[in-house]
Amino acid sequence: MMTPFERYVGKNVDIIYLDRENRLTQRRIRVLSADPDGMTAYCWSRHAPRLFKNENVLAVMPVKKRSS
Repeated sequence: MMTPFERYVGKNVDIIYLDRENRLTQRRIRVLSADPDGMTAYCWSRHAPRLFKNENVLAVMPVKKRSS
């Protein structure tokens, strides 16, 4: 069975999530891996890998590619 975010592995997505202090945050990330508990992703705003808990991700929207 597929994990909730496994279909986004290798893709850029915008997420809305609750951070450690329960603040609502929006980030653009590139999903590197996903498992039943969370996903590892490269965060473009922090320029570093981050771990996001699945239970804290409120929304996911794939980033559309720019047309030339």
